[in-house]
Amino acid sequence: MWPLLGPAFVTAVAYVDPGNFATNISAGSAYGYLLVWVVVVSNIMAMLIQYLSAKAGVATGLSLPALCREHLPRRVANGLWGQAELVAIATDLAEIVGGALALKLLFDLPLIVGGTITAVVSFVVLGLKGKSHRHFETVIIGLLGVILVGFVYDVAISGVDSMAVLDGTLPRFAGMDSVMLAAGMLGATVMPHAIYLHSALTSERLHARTEQERVTVMRSQRVDVIVAMTVAGLMNLSLLLVAASALSGQGIDTIEGAHAGLGDSLGTGAALLFALGLLASGFASSSVGTLSGQVIMEGFIRRQIPVTVRRLITLLPALVILAIGVDPTAALVGSQVVLSFGIPFALVPLVWFTARKDVMGSLVNRKVTTAAGIVVAAAIIALNAVLLVQLAS
Repeated sequence: MWPLLGPAFVTAVAYVDPGNFATNISAGSAYGYLLVWVVVVSNIMAMLIQYLSAKAGVATGLSLPALCREHLPRRVANGLWGQAELVAIATDLAEIVGGALALKLLFDLPLIVGGTITAVVSFVVLGLKGKSHRHFETVIIGLLGVILVGFVYDVAISGVDSMAVLDGTLPRFAGMDSVMLAAGMLGATVMPHAIYLHSALTSERLHARTEQERVTVMRSQRVDVIVAMTVAGLMNLSLLLVAASALSGQGIDTIEGAHAGLGDSLGTGAALLFALGLLASGFASSSVGTLSGQVIMEGFIRRQIPVTVRRLITLLPALVILAIGVDPTAALVGSQVVLSFGIPFALVPLVWFTARKDVMGSLVNRKVTTAAGIVVAAAIIALNAVLLVQLAS
């Protein structure tokens, strides 16, 4: 089973990208432990969604975008491609801005310089995939380890209130601002580009030719998804808990403010590990984001462009944001709200395809799995509808 593990850890990076830092810090500092339940529920949703995506790739040998191209009318598939490209731009915005912020915190580099460095490093990391899947996955897992170490240390010394955490698992809101923030947290956790990417990774890496091989592969993917998503979920929860315990009531809702607040409350070591975790997140998630952009274009319209060109196209909006002086944390939170609107356009086709026996064969969803997928999709769409009404009013 060991050689089959890895794809879920690559996609797990999308669940701990810089957008998660921004939304979880905002949630913890503004509402304390109130939105703990959003992190928990989002992570449970993520496990189901990423498992379905992995299964679609194994069963069909195609990515989700390629399945849309094969089974949907061309006009619909082209529309899905267009919104997926917007999602890819929003994703890259969060990752580049996050890396730039980390380099500013660590070395006081100008944001636009830090953003460019993040883009270059992520391009180098992505280049490892051309040599070996395992080399690329090992580097990504190593960067996840850097983030995990920092979060574990900060939680250990922050004095988290366990009873408040338990109370925070009860679903509720505190006004429409908390609803908008919850939508951003959902967009930062359940990532559309991760849904597209996971199916591509399993379809190109895991070729099951017999029924027994399919059983073995899917058993390994269940383990892969559960372990990777659990790690990502604990990272997200840890970040919110640190903000709730160390920053609550201080009016801190920016990453720079969180870094300074952690230094004041927990010491320079905690602030340093926070910044290093943000940097590792920016490097890893930017690489994964560019890879998912390639998957989106190749799957939906059977076109490929050089990775360098793709990197430059998606990098431009982020650098413009940095150059004109938009608040970086506000840009991060806004990008996550955009991502939350892209989730249904990936999730609905995924649930539909995995419920069809003519597409999935023996790996077709059980009825209870399809029902769970429908509930998840409906909940996300309903939350986004409430958010649209709020933004329009």
